[in-house]
Amino acid sequence: MKTGKVVAIRGVVVDIEFSEKNTPEIYEALIAPVENKEIVLEVQAIIGEGRVRAVAMDATYGLKRGADVQRTGAPINVPIGNETLGRMFNVLGQAIDEKRRSSMPKERDSIQKKAPLFCRPICKMKKIFETGIKVIDLLTPFIKGGKIAIYGGAGVGKTVIIQ
Repeated sequence: MKTGKVVAIRGVVVDIEFSEKNTPEIYEALIAPVENKEIVLEVQAIIGEGRVRAVAMDATYGLKRGADVQRTGAPINVPIGNETLGRMFNVLGQAIDEKRRSSMPKERDSIQKKAPLFCRPICKMKKIFETGIKVIDLLTPFIKGGKIAIYGGAGVGKTVIIQ
């Protein structure tokens, strides 16, 4: 693994310097060993000249300028699948509930993965909910069982529509 050095710490924001040809990619996970634990950082910006700005996923107590930081070559991964239902995990995918750690899900995926598309084909649309207000039924029909947002200033009748 390629290593870099911490050059600045501002709360959970850490600047790290690598050689220019070994600069990590954005969203890559980095590991900084501190005393008896490891602080995981995620690269958020490439400043230039081999420097990156990363956000620590834990408190930075004990982390000092000049400390070694190792590249992982991959983004932060968390458990996925049916085994995660009803479980609690921290941002790093470590179980924080009381269930057995041996039952940790085997399948993992990046936290930076794009969300799946939510497509509802028009042919599967449910029935229109008739409000009885002709303007709303014509211009913005409500679908039964669906969701709708009502925006407007104070005193224009949003609550009246909801009732």
